[in-house]
Amino acid sequence: MKTNFQPDYRNVEMAARNVEAPRLPLYEHIICTEIMEEIMNDTFGGLWGGDHKDKVEFFRRTCNFWKTMGYDTISFECCIGGVYPGSGALGGHIPGVIRNYEDFEKYPWDEIPDRYFERMSEYFLCLREALPDGMKAVGGVGNGVFECVQDLTGYMSLCYIREDDPELYAGLFRKTGEVAAKIWERFLREFSDIFCVMRFGDDLGFKSTTLLPPDDIRTHIIPQYKRIIDLIHAADKPFLLHSCGCIFNVMDDMIAAGIDAKHSNEDQIAPFPVWVERYGDKIGNFGGIDTDAVCRLGRQEMREYIGDVVKQCRGHGGFAFGSGNSIPRYVPTEGYLTMVETVRELRGE
Repeated sequence: MKTNFQPDYRNVEMAARNVEAPRLPLYEHIICTEIMEEIMNDTFGGLWGGDHKDKVEFFRRTCNFWKTMGYDTISFECCIGGVYPGSGALGGHIPGVIRNYEDFEKYPWDEIPDRYFERMSEYFLCLREALPDGMKAVGGVGNGVFECVQDLTGYMSLCYIREDDPELYAGLFRKTGEVAAKIWERFLREFSDIFCVMRFGDDLGFKSTTLLPPDDIRTHIIPQYKRIIDLIHAADKPFLLHSCGCIFNVMDDMIAAGIDAKHSNEDQIAPFPVWVERYGDKIGNFGGIDTDAVCRLGRQEMREYIGDVVKQCRGHGGFAFGSGNSIPRYVPTEGYLTMVETVRELRGE
């Protein structure tokens, strides 16, 4: 494996624009910091909470990991959900802060964009200082509108709101979309130079279908995606949607709204080549190997799995290879390294 790897972000950008890149790019949505520390034999996660100099050093070492592993880009985003007052119903499993229309009307929606940049701008500035030559980021403003709404209501409560108060239900998606668009508009002015591909994550499905009825997604969610995607395209950047689950019944609608590429695959839903076969003539596809397979397959079995997927996907549009979800702490380091090494060997490195 090459140790003097030179990143070229254009490979990832080409894949996102559905052009097969000269060098098959590696891509991950998230890599756990503890895994990076273990592989690099270096402890740097604590720098995240330090002063400006510490944060720059955190990003410098993080970028060095991605570069050393053979990535052309680093994935990074700052999520909206955390700056919403009282949020946490999605990830923290706490009661939602918005339960009725009175809560909705009293909520400080207009404050959110300023709160976002007061908290997050420094991280983007530090990343800008730390990026090595040839590398840019994939990411930007994290959380799609569905995740933001759930963070304010909780999923079960949102389902009750859908039945009990359709006006509030529609208003929640509309308002979070407006807030997200305002944040994205400023973000693109101030930080788009750091990024070659813009993305957000919004997990719309589970193993068998979408978490909301497809018509609700078409009516309330996809129009909010489109307003953000239009801003991203006006900045001459491609947009990558990360969404887990079985979302085939709304994929054509999202493609019509302008997504340039899509990430996330799970073999129980559909192996990655199925996504490429269905959509490779329309959008770029990011993913490849089910994260479960990275955890449980032996070295030779994983090498055969990856070789077969790459062989099936070549010649069918732009794609970038990595796990179908992310690399959390429970992924064995040996499995992750086998995945990376196999792809780099297929690239001739």
